[in-house]
Amino acid sequence: MQSSMPTRQDLLDCHTRIKPYIHRTAVLSSTAINDIAGAEIFFKCENFQRMGAFKMRGASNAILQLSDAQRTNGVVTHSSGNMAQAVSLAAHSLDIPAYIVMPENAPQVKKEAVKGYGGQITESVSTIEARQAAADALIDQYAATFIHPSNDLDVILGQGTAAMELLEEQPDLDVVAVPVGGGGLLAGTALAVHHFGKNCKTIAGEPRAADDAYLSLKAGKIIKNLKADTIADGLRTHLGDINFPIIQQYVDEIIRVEEGEIIAAMRLVWERMKIIIEPSCAVPLAAILVEKAKFAGQKIGIVITGGNVDLGKLPF
Repeated sequence: MQSSMPTRQDLLDCHTRIKPYIHRTAVLSSTAINDIAGAEIFFKCENFQRMGAFKMRGASNAILQLSDAQRTNGVVTHSSGNMAQAVSLAAHSLDIPAYIVMPENAPQVKKEAVKGYGGQITESVSTIEARQAAADALIDQYAATFIHPSNDLDVILGQGTAAMELLEEQPDLDVVAVPVGGGGLLAGTALAVHHFGKNCKTIAGEPRAADDAYLSLKAGKIIKNLKADTIADGLRTHLGDINFPIIQQYVDEIIRVEEGEIIAAMRLVWERMKIIIEPSCAVPLAAILVEKAKFAGQKIGIVITGGNVDLGKLPF
């Protein structure tokens, strides 16, 4: 656990470091969705990021911090898809080997993308414990450096740059909302909002079927999911000891949503905005729509986290 919270300068330095390796993504809005929500919503479209998700930011920052010796031996991560792709592409950009543990039930489109970016895949059963055991074996085999998908300060700072950019374009937001799974994006966003927002709150949406972050925040300690049967495949994980203290200090609220509400919000974005988003991305919009009265008339930023969808398994 870090001894002190990351500073505004830490975020600025991170953003400068990763700029050559990421896209500055568009911020879009939809009059139709604003009318439905009764609020003004600005979507930070990380589905247009390199490899199709915000995780390119954190992966790039973590890999750029490695020593020459560490780069030679490569990197390891475990992920259901987006961090797997991000680490593979970031490593490929710097000519570094990437060893990726993916659960056997990860979307095939994400597995194919990892291979396309040069990542070497090891499949495991889908539990967190099995993923970590497989990653540990690769670390031992190659003397590679482990990059945690969400519980790593360099990753957290990288993820926070999406909200930094959003607040640069829309400095008077009342709320920034993101999904929460492993907690890296939420912690990074909360830091960015704290350091760059003006009376702005950080909230998260979370599937009720995988509500460990909600329960952890209430209990004041990390609680893990016994099962996580949600369509939001990117959120089937739990918080870590590095991101949880940041979340405790700077996150205002976590709102739980049902599976049908996630699907409805996802469909709404596809239909009204004509952009592809993953189920996980739809969770914060679902949370805003579920709590319409609470957010009425406010200016809200939502990070659209990714667009890597298995088109053969759409829920609508």
